[in-house]
Amino acid sequence: MYTKSAKPGEVTRNWYVVDAEDLVLGRLATRIADVLRGKHKPSYTPHVDTGDFVIVVNAEKIKLTGNKLEQKTYYRNTGYPSGIRKATAKELIDTKPDFIIRTAVKGMLPKNKLNRKIINKLKIYAGPEHPHKAQCPEPLKI
Repeated sequence: MYTKSAKPGEVTRNWYVVDAEDLVLGRLATRIADVLRGKHKPSYTPHVDTGDFVIVVNAEKIKLTGNKLEQKTYYRNTGYPSGIRKATAKELIDTKPDFIIRTAVKGMLPKNKLNRKIINKLKIYAGPEHPHKAQCPEPLKI
């Protein structure tokens, strides 16, 4: 008996769409990370990108539990001396709602080269419209 590993050329990719309206950020991010990695498929192989594409719409209507909207702080660095910038989750939802979801999902992916390939299959849009209608995305159960 031997274990069959998926090969990159044999992988079939589906497209899924998720409506993030009134969904909790962490629960949404874990489900998206599993689909991006391909853990929902029987042909899952840890060292091969077997995952599917995920489209997230209504990212601006995501829900955070507790006081995280005012207390959770995101940091970034411009690269210049004293270039650390910080913003609360509320400020980011108003300006860049896709950043919060992308950061949460990226933190749940493996920290290697595969992470960079996988995160490119995540498409996030602030409003209800997306330009991927030709791919015929299926709704993803959360």
